Amino acid sequence: MQKLLCAAVFVLSVAGQTLLAAERPNIIFIFSDDHAQHAISAYGSKVNQTPHLDRLANDGARFVNSFVTNSICTPSRATLLTGQYSHLNGVPVFNRFDGTRDNAAKRLQVGGYHTGMIGKWHLGSDPTGFDRWIVLPGQGAYWNPAFLVPGKKVNIEGHCTDITTDLGIEFLETRPKDKPFFLMLHQKAPHRAWEPDDRNKARFQNAVIPEPETLFDDYATRPTALPINEQTVARDLTRRDLKLEPPADLKGPALAQWYNAKPMELTIDGKTMTGKDLVHWKYQRYMQDYLACVQGVDDGVGKVLDYLDQHGLAETTIVMYSADNGWYLGDLGLYDKRFMYEPGLKTPLIARGPGVKAGSVPTQFVANIDLAPTFLDLAGLPVPDSMQGQSLAPILRGESPADWRTSVYYRYYHDPGHHNTVAHLGVRTVTHKLIHYWKQDAYEMFDLVNDPAEQNNLLFSESSRNKPEIATKFAELKAEIARLQKQYKDDGQFADPATWPKGGSDGPFDDKKPAGKKSVAEAMQLTAASEK
Repeated sequence: MQKLLCAAVFVLSVAGQTLLAAERPNIIFIFSDDHAQHAISAYGSKVNQTPHLDRLANDGARFVNSFVTNSICTPSRATLLTGQYSHLNGVPVFNRFDGTRDNAAKRLQVGGYHTGMIGKWHLGSDPTGFDRWIVLPGQGAYWNPAFLVPGKKVNIEGHCTDITTDLGIEFLETRPKDKPFFLMLHQKAPHRAWEPDDRNKARFQNAVIPEPETLFDDYATRPTALPINEQTVARDLTRRDLKLEPPADLKGPALAQWYNAKPMELTIDGKTMTGKDLVHWKYQRYMQDYLACVQGVDDGVGKVLDYLDQHGLAETTIVMYSADNGWYLGDLGLYDKRFMYEPGLKTPLIARGPGVKAGSVPTQFVANIDLAPTFLDLAGLPVPDSMQGQSLAPILRGESPADWRTSVYYRYYHDPGHHNTVAHLGVRTVTHKLIHYWKQDAYEMFDLVNDPAEQNNLLFSESSRNKPEIATKFAELKAEIARLQKQYKDDGQFADPATWPKGGSDGPFDDKKPAGKKSVAEAMQLTAASEK
């Protein structure tokens, strides 16, 4: 059946027009890892410039209210493919994704698209639904990374961001020219441990990065989770994160222990630093590497856009850019993601291409459950009822759907887990946010209009909680959480860690036969699908 479908000539209706398969848009989805929305100059970044992402935004649509439903790597990637919340797609934490599940790539492949997956996969199972795939094992390495292809493991010399971009270009070069294509191009960067390429490392090594106003947040009104978290710039960056040089005689476990220590006193260039002085220094060291990694991603976006321009594909190709979750740039004193505060909840989402209104800045609330339905809708394919999101195609065209959502539901499960981030769920509306740490039965509520940095938990003091307007809003937001849980069929089945699915998202990959060092072109030659 699949071969028959792929060989067929499709006639599809998109936005009231009849399109032949050859006229359907190509789709390139560029996905980065841990890229903060506020580290893109098109979003008003105060810390860096991203000319190629800005170019994408200027030519298309830049969503300012784009959110994730579970701010963590593997669950976000499962949601991207399935259009479902974690409790339905079976990936609430860092567990293995079931590749037999339905996903957008499978539907695009059967619908006549040539499909590709390149870069960071991080779902623990071989990709399914792709004609060609070459992915990093687990987190992957920044330098001279190994990649997996069907049945084999190859090594490619160089920096992972540049290699991933070049693999994407090679996919475009060698694709069948008689089909539209769908390419998921997933960068590892700027994920920890923030190891940039040499050219961008040099660019940022002496940069002085502005600090956020909340770098020294004392969490005064938020005592439940923030004081005990372990993702702070002040306390939790390791010697490895800070790129400190170890003593020459350290090896093995002693070297690993040295790297993993979290220094609270350092002597740099003869100056001993502690307290706030050390925090200032750690912030600069962290951000210089992080932003240099971001710059590499931006360079890659530019290379892809240039290729499309040079080969006459820009007018027929929709390019979308997003990240798997938000990220803290010292905001609230943090790095990493997980928490439902704005920097971790919001993600970049930019798109340009045929049918996309240039220069538009949609304000509608969108979420990563919407991406899979959007891919299908743009391709003229039906969106299955199993997908919980809504296609963004009307918004991309500049329309304002009357029935669009006005709130977003969020749930984070991984507790106990990395960074001692307490499990929580919540709702984000246009004006307010309510977070519920369900194990502690504790709430935080914020007025985002008057307190966008989320410093004042309106439920912290009894006198505040008892104000009629706050009590009314609290009840309203709790009711909205209940409504959304019913709508999205979340009955709390993964609230207890004992119910989490088994199997890690980092493997196993030891069944892949080594194929030695390969060039980008040679590696791509090994990606012919065995699925058909």
